[in-house]
Amino acid sequence: MAVPARTCGASWPGLALTARPWPGSGSRLGPGTGRPASGLLLLLSSLLLLPLLAAPGASAYSFPQQHTMQHWARRLEQEVDGVMRIFGGVQQLREIYKDNRNLFEVQENEPQKLVEKVAGDIENLLDRKVQALKRLADAAENFQKAHHWQDNIKEEDIMYYDSKADAELDDPESEDVERGSKAGTLRLDFIDDPNFKNKVNYSYTAVQIPTDIYKGSTVILNELNWTEALENVFMENRRQDPTLLWQVFGSATGVTRYYPATPWRAPKKIDLYDVRRRPWYIQGASSPKDMVIIVDVSGSVSGLTLKLMKTSVCEMLDTLSDDDYVNVASFNEKAQPVSCFTHLVQANVRNKKVFKEAVQGMVAKGTTGYKAGFEYAFDQLQNSNITRANCNKMIMMFTDGGEDRVQDVFEKYNWPNRTVRVFTFSVGQHNYDVTPLQWMACANKGYYFEIPSIGAIRINTQEYLDVLGRPMVLAGKEAKQVQWTNVYEDALGLGLVVTGTLPVFNLTQDGPGEKKNQLILGVMGIDVALNDIKRLTPNYTLGANGYVFAIDLNGYVLLHPNLKPQTPNFREPVTLDFLDAELEDENKEQIRRSMIDGNKGHKQIRTLVKSLDERYIDEVIRNYTWVPIRSTNYSLGLVLPPYSTFYLQANLSDQILQVKLPISKLKDFEFLLPSSFESEGHIFIAPREYCKDLNASDNNTEFLKNFIELMEKVTPDSKQCNNFLLHNLILDTGITQQLVERVWRDQDLNTYSLLAVFAATDGGITRVFPNKAAEDWTENPEPFNASFYRRSLDNHGYVFKPPHQDALLRPLELENDTVGILVSTAVELSLGGHTIRPAVVGVKLDLEAWAEKFKVLASNRTHQDQPQKQCGPSSHCEMDCEVNNEDLLCVLIDDGGFLVLSNQNHQWDQVGRFFSEVDANLMLALYNNSFYTRKESYDYQAACAPQPPGNLGTAPRGVFVPTIADFLNLAWWTSAAAWSLFQQLLYGLIYHSWFQADPAEAEGSPETRESSCVMKQTQYYFGSVNASYNAVIDCGNCSRLFHAQRLTNTNLLFVVAEKPLCSQCEAGRLLQKETHSDGPEQCELVQRPRYRRGPHICFDYNATEDTSDCGRGASFPPSLGILVSLQLLLLLGLPPRPQPQVHAHASRRL
Repeated sequence: MAVPARTCGASWPGLALTARPWPGSGSRLGPGTGRPASGLLLLLSSLLLLPLLAAPGASAYSFPQQHTMQHWARRLEQEVDGVMRIFGGVQQLREIYKDNRNLFEVQENEPQKLVEKVAGDIENLLDRKVQALKRLADAAENFQKAHHWQDNIKEEDIMYYDSKADAELDDPESEDVERGSKAGTLRLDFIDDPNFKNKVNYSYTAVQIPTDIYKGSTVILNELNWTEALENVFMENRRQDPTLLWQVFGSATGVTRYYPATPWRAPKKIDLYDVRRRPWYIQGASSPKDMVIIVDVSGSVSGLTLKLMKTSVCEMLDTLSDDDYVNVASFNEKAQPVSCFTHLVQANVRNKKVFKEAVQGMVAKGTTGYKAGFEYAFDQLQNSNITRANCNKMIMMFTDGGEDRVQDVFEKYNWPNRTVRVFTFSVGQHNYDVTPLQWMACANKGYYFEIPSIGAIRINTQEYLDVLGRPMVLAGKEAKQVQWTNVYEDALGLGLVVTGTLPVFNLTQDGPGEKKNQLILGVMGIDVALNDIKRLTPNYTLGANGYVFAIDLNGYVLLHPNLKPQTPNFREPVTLDFLDAELEDENKEQIRRSMIDGNKGHKQIRTLVKSLDERYIDEVIRNYTWVPIRSTNYSLGLVLPPYSTFYLQANLSDQILQVKLPISKLKDFEFLLPSSFESEGHIFIAPREYCKDLNASDNNTEFLKNFIELMEKVTPDSKQCNNFLLHNLILDTGITQQLVERVWRDQDLNTYSLLAVFAATDGGITRVFPNKAAEDWTENPEPFNASFYRRSLDNHGYVFKPPHQDALLRPLELENDTVGILVSTAVELSLGGHTIRPAVVGVKLDLEAWAEKFKVLASNRTHQDQPQKQCGPSSHCEMDCEVNNEDLLCVLIDDGGFLVLSNQNHQWDQVGRFFSEVDANLMLALYNNSFYTRKESYDYQAACAPQPPGNLGTAPRGVFVPTIADFLNLAWWTSAAAWSLFQQLLYGLIYHSWFQADPAEAEGSPETRESSCVMKQTQYYFGSVNASYNAVIDCGNCSRLFHAQRLTNTNLLFVVAEKPLCSQCEAGRLLQKETHSDGPEQCELVQRPRYRRGPHICFDYNATEDTSDCGRGASFPPSLGILVSLQLLLLLGLPPRPQPQVHAHASRRL
């Protein structure tokens, strides 16, 4: 959509035409006019335009004619082409490749075979993990079945490695140290293991217990007792498959036992980790869910009770995954959604954020109307016209109490089949009869919970999963199916992983002939690092712009080169949709749908791609090929440009047979040595894994040194090295050295004002000549990660790349002629009828010298030494870019809208900036006349600095009123469920500082780390205009003439314009800089959800399910004695200690 220019002053007749062709350039109007002009209007415009062509203040000069500017454009094109032909050496490099044809072979990438092979390799990798999972799950069920419950078990009876013990022992204020609970804790030694990126001990398992669970409870000690036997199974699995990473058992009691042992991460921070809230556990413990949360906001729900409800809802939302669907509504006499979502929506991160923000706006008023709330919830669940999970259906009601049982509603909507489970939560301290709430839950196959205080929220908003797990347990072997998760960040520092999960069931029975137990014991998980999967994909044979990707049933990428989360957060899965990882279009939507459906396919499409530095957009052709990965929910795709169908493979067998010495003795290796750089140019080698023993380094000089030292030791056919990478590197070293010898060495770069010439290759060589130019070389030494390299392959002709400048940074410093402009082009070979682009060559222009040359080329002089043409008062001359630079602006702008060259000396330090920052008025006119097109997209992986929290509370600070931020501090998690609200208020009154723990100590505190956010990206690229156009920027007395023309065989736009006469006409400035955003409007997106499929299995019903266990009150309610003791301690000024609290189901005593 065109952005209209703003005008000021009186308009000039005849200048309403915003764009038109110069005579002879065609009859059509420039884009943006929207309508044809009549002959009369054209004639009138021409007549009116003639007297205006003279520049104000210079009556002897007129605005240059179209043929003049086209002549300048041709001179510019010829100059660039001439320099590139002489110094780029494209033709010479083609000859060099042909002369060395015996040193390499042409290999083919066969897309279908490639994807099928990689998919098979990934399937085999995951299948080995599946077998280990099954051994673990079977063993766990047998161990638990054989275990004898011990009522009198004590902490000192159990020996285990507490992964948080070392940190707690080092903390003199630790409560557990004073209570002496470390009596049964092992102290271990650890060794560094690069596979785990951690210190590990392979002889033991480690145990992690959430902070809000008392380690000394009978339930936890019995759990530790029987799970100890898993240690040997973990070790046997590793013996059978040494590549196994973390093996984990997450217990329904909250205990995590994992192997190998390693200390828990971030030991000095408050540990909020609970395995039951991890994405992999939730996925393995229950089938997908359709959930409606209804919240009582009647007048009786006030103050802290309402805050407890709001936080409870947020915690409940965190138990949902992307396979689930949810809506949240508040009710009093009427029910209404809390957000803009009017139906169930996918419980993804962004939708849950909308809910959490909306919940904070709930206000208590009116009277309680359970009927309105439940009718709304049932209507939501019965809506079949929307995408949803179509498995478990449930209603979660949060209230402070009431008398109505709304039996008529249940009879109408849910009985007799009871397909919807009802969970009720009594929130806050009150004296209401809770019997109706218990009845609702028990009559509808649900469960009743009490949340009297802060500490009870976390545990009671996740235990509903036990109820949902009943049909799975009763289904037995049918439900024992391995599922693979979305990508997420490993909590122990492994990086991005996927996890295979398998539920573990309780196989015990209460007695002979009794019903089988229906409790889920937990979930077994085995991690697979994404890097291990990536290693199965082709390395470097796909070229710089070819890649492999994989997606799951939600369309989220498992593998993709653009999957780069900036702020990994182990509490949230990494959910980057394939259509957000790339620039979305209709073809990609079809490919995504086909992959989700598990189909095979192949399609060639024309699409848009972002450059690696995200400044440019290129229109390219890509071949997509995809197949499903069997036995998983994943699908694998391969993307190849047509020019990457074939690739070169070095064949140095003759040299290798002749040289049985180290690789350093091979021909051409000597040109990698720094001693040759002065005569042959500086070499940067791509930091690839050429050999296993090669030490990596971010410093390329050091990496080259490590490489050369290793090559002194290994032979050419060494098993520890990747021969493909190594031989191609040596081949390209020799190829580029011959380019120096045949072209570069005998040329005088200064004659053409060049700072450097260079060549980069698929083999990983970047050669920069002369050697001193390497000091200012800032491009990535890995050609596949260099923006100029990848763009040159995708574009025909010469690609200009000015130095990158941020609008917020100071301008370029033009000192010692060190600022240069890269010009590069791909080298295309035709070998045996196959087209290959194995290299990119180019030059680096001296900015100042070429700016001067640009003036001459766009002037009436034929060469730089010719004297400038003078125009007297009696003669009439056209302006040019040299003589009239005070009145005429002449610029070269690249295809991204960035300034490359200018005839204005004061703009030289702005080269590389988006042109709207240099001349907003002119850039807007270029955009409005379709010389440029805009593409907007969103980066969902960005990192943003935390926002400082504002203190909006109006309560006097003498009385502590907890806020959401307070809930996230230490008091929240260390308070036990039995602690009453009154106790916490007393703590707040006297020990305010104890509640407000140092943010630096709180893991996950928003004040201490960057958080993920959405950034809006805007790129510009050339529109459809190819002709020469004259246009007028109509701004009354400030109107400007300009001419724009694309330079053939380049990515440049040549623009000649009158300099503005005044600054009164300010145009809206086009923005290119990345900006913070809330992303697309979620309320609109959910109306057109992207295609997805849920898991193919669902366990939400079993006729033998026993629903009699359907509710309980808060365990261990506070006694009068505790309250009195607490107040005495407060009066005496002694710091009180929380009472031990068991957060576990009474029914877990087995």
